[in-house]
Amino acid sequence: MNLGIQAALALFPIALGGVLLIGFRIAAKHAMPAAYVAAVAVGFIAWQMTPSRVAAASIEGLFITFDLLFIIFGAILLLHTLERSGGVAAIKRSFHAVSDDRRVQIVIVAWLFGSFIEGAAGFGTPAAVAAPLLVALGFPAATSVMLGMMIQSMAVTFGAVGTPVLVGVQNGLGGMDFTADLTAAGLTMNDFLRLVTAKVVILHAIAGFLFPLHGWSL
Repeated sequence: MNLGIQAALALFPIALGGVLLIGFRIAAKHAMPAAYVAAVAVGFIAWQMTPSRVAAASIEGLFITFDLLFIIFGAILLLHTLERSGGVAAIKRSFHAVSDDRRVQIVIVAWLFGSFIEGAAGFGTPAAVAAPLLVALGFPAATSVMLGMMIQSMAVTFGAVGTPVLVGVQNGLGGMDFTADLTAAGLTMNDFLRLVTAKVVILHAIAGFLFPLHGWSL
């Protein structure tokens, strides 16, 4: 099986879930089980996984889901607490006191506050928290959601207190094969981490430059 087919099979459950949710507007409670069944079928047929491996992966997925829901629950609880206590209205007045320019408000709420929320919680919280704040400031709902999703893809390196970096460095780069590859390339781990950091800085610099410019088009 060539690499292209493997990639297509790995992508199939995710693509199926997206098509059912977005294309056919099927409820998540029906679309996600279909995507899960597709993933199990690919595991059995393509990867030749044993039932015990599939069961173990499914249980692990449940625990990961609980972690994500716990973090997102905290973000949504914070949002509703702000709404019920009048905090959203106070934030709205504060932002209007800073500037009535919507471009400035976008940079403050979506870019700065959204990046902070992504770093503190991650897992979709910028879209869950920043988008309603933008709606409260008078932005159209579609624009608010779009901006929330944009910021969702910017500060991912720092998401959930740097979880992507910690997991990648601690779990993904510790094998003997990887160390042998570094040695063959004439690199040390410090050299490799510097290269990764440089690429991350470039990506964030591009996003950080283009995102504020987008505000001028709104």
